[in-house]
Amino acid sequence: MGRDQKVVAPQDFIRMPLWFRFLNRSWKASYPLGTRIKLDKDRLIRSAKKSTDLDDLGKDFWDEPLDRMLQSINKEANLHPVGMFISRERIVNLLANRLRAEYYFKKYPEILDQDVYPVWMIAGLQRTGTTKLQRLLNADPDNRVLASWEAINPAPFIRQKGKEDKRLKKARMAEKALKLMAPGFFAIHPVEYLAPEEDILLLDITFLSTTPEATTHVPSYAAWLEKTDQSYAYEYAAKLMKLLQWQRPAKRWILKSPHHLEFFDIADKTFGELHFLWTHRDPCVSIPSFLSMLSHSRALFSDDVSLEKVAEHWVRKSTAILNKGIEYRKTQPQDRFLDINYDDLVDNAEAILEDIYKGRGGIPEELMQQFIKAEQDNPPQKYGSHSYSLEDFGLSEEDIEKRIVAYRNLLKELD
Repeated sequence: MGRDQKVVAPQDFIRMPLWFRFLNRSWKASYPLGTRIKLDKDRLIRSAKKSTDLDDLGKDFWDEPLDRMLQSINKEANLHPVGMFISRERIVNLLANRLRAEYYFKKYPEILDQDVYPVWMIAGLQRTGTTKLQRLLNADPDNRVLASWEAINPAPFIRQKGKEDKRLKKARMAEKALKLMAPGFFAIHPVEYLAPEEDILLLDITFLSTTPEATTHVPSYAAWLEKTDQSYAYEYAAKLMKLLQWQRPAKRWILKSPHHLEFFDIADKTFGELHFLWTHRDPCVSIPSFLSMLSHSRALFSDDVSLEKVAEHWVRKSTAILNKGIEYRKTQPQDRFLDINYDDLVDNAEAILEDIYKGRGGIPEELMQQFIKAEQDNPPQKYGSHSYSLEDFGLSEEDIEKRIVAYRNLLKELD
């Protein structure tokens, strides 16, 4: 941390709606009456089985990640009542998805007989244009993205009433709930139920992902995760991708998550044909933007949000992830990587798209028009402006620069 930098108080940085704060205070006051939610692995699994009328989590189900995550949440996260409720519902839903996925794998063995489509993997630090690029590429009907409603429930419900997919209804409700709880969050990262979303949410179903440490303070789980082989998570994600492409076919996958930067080697082992689209932006800008997003996310779960702790953990982690991606890149033919500058993507997205499709016969005029429409439908500041700075987190440019020497060298090589 910069010694002369002042950390902005969380209450000045993040202001949750009055009704949200009142609900938490009232709920917490009722704890002596037995209203406190408890996150217990066996209870959560029983709830998921009861909600689905299914009981097989798969012969390869590994429960240690769930155990580790729950221990860390219960001991370290200091969740407020709403945060505990959201966590319980989320974990039960992840387990229910696993139960339903295993049901479909057994009933329709042809699902797992498929090959995973070729993958274009969008990877770069958070807030470097990955979402914009994914939403543009979604306009190509040959491209298969993970829609937000599928990310919440990749496995279809087995029984439902009416013609509308029950997953759409649930995702629409989740979008409305997020807007109600954190109206300013959409200016940072719009979570629209029909739009593409990060496929890290498929890794969540194995409880081996960085989502928990992004939304809550779980240092012991995060430390355990960094020492744990992630192959299992990627292998199960590939099974879920087969389930998804069985439901809605296309020609190639567009995956997107900064999480992948750390695991290019595992992705290479898991997927067949794989190409990397690496987005770049000055880390002195992208990192405080990401820290701001994390801080607002954590307020949905806890009143105890330390901007200093968020920065301490994620500056180290983000730069370590970046360096790991650079190291793997050195072992690979450079034509596997297409580098995309954030400012170029914002100023001239059509040229970036032409570069991506250059080796595939170019872009037909009709498809280019679809790309242009996709960009017009997602203008900058669609939901308002997002203000942030390194100073909010007690950081200086020097704090970032000393950690990104290898990245600066890579950018010089790319110029």
